[in-house]
Amino acid sequence: MDFTIKTMADYAAEGKSPEVLFWVGCSGSFDDRAKKITKAFCKILNKIGVEFAVLGQEESCTGDPAKRAGNEFVFQMMAMTNIEVLNAYEVKKIVTACPHCFNTLKNEYPSLGGNYEVIHHTQFLRQLMDEGRLKIEGGSFKGKKITFHDPCYLGRANGEYEAPRMLLEKLDAELIEMKRCRTNGLCCGAGGAQMFKEPEKGNKDINIERTEEALSLNPKIIATGCPFCNTMLTDGVKHFNKNADVEVKDIVELLAEAEDL
Repeated sequence: MDFTIKTMADYAAEGKSPEVLFWVGCSGSFDDRAKKITKAFCKILNKIGVEFAVLGQEESCTGDPAKRAGNEFVFQMMAMTNIEVLNAYEVKKIVTACPHCFNTLKNEYPSLGGNYEVIHHTQFLRQLMDEGRLKIEGGSFKGKKITFHDPCYLGRANGEYEAPRMLLEKLDAELIEMKRCRTNGLCCGAGGAQMFKEPEKGNKDINIERTEEALSLNPKIIATGCPFCNTMLTDGVKHFNKNADVEVKDIVELLAEAEDL
C-alpha cells in the first residue's frame, strides 16, 4: 500500500488518539485471502481521511475460538490481556471486519472490564455514508447480480441486517436474496470454532449446502461481511467448479473496487 498505517503506540507517542481503533483480527492479519479485506478497508478509510490506528504487535486473538470450543479459562486469559492493552490506550471506539471479533468485544468483554463502542465495518461505513464523508459510485457493478450471505454473528446474534445491504445498494447492482436470509439465514459452517477443524461425518457439508443455495440464483458475486464466511463460501464455489464464473468478495472489497482503490 502507498501509505503508512499508524499504531496506537505511534499516536500515544504524539500525545494524540485516533478517531477509531481498527481491530484487524486473526484472519485479517494472517490469512492471505483475508488480508485483501483488511487492505481494502484501510484504503477506503485513508482515502476519506478517517484517522485510525491498529494495535499491531500488541493485538492478540480476542479468544472467540477458545470460548466457542469450550475453553473458558483460555478465553478469559486472552481477553484480560487485550483489555489491559486497550484500557492503557484509553480506547473508546473499535471497528472490526470480523463479526466474531465484533461479537466478542461488544458482548463478552464488558463483564471483564472492557467497555468500548464496538462496530462492524459495514456499520461504520454506513455511518460515514450517512454523515456524507463516504460517497460511493457503483457504476462498474451496474446490472451485476449480487447475493449477500448474512454472517451469523452480525445478523442473528446482533440484529444487524440493514447496514451491509444499504452499502450494496449503492453499487447500482441487482441485489438478490437467498431463500434463507436475514433472521432465517443459514450458517456458513465456520462458527463455534468449526473453522479450525474438520467437519463431522454427514451427508453434506454446511458450506456446500449454503453455496448451492447462493449459486441457484446465478449471481455474479456472492458478497460476505466476514472472513470466515468468505473462506467457506469460496471453498463451496470451488467445489462446484464455478470459481471462474462467480466471485466471493467482502462488501468492503466491492466498495474499494467501485472507487478504483
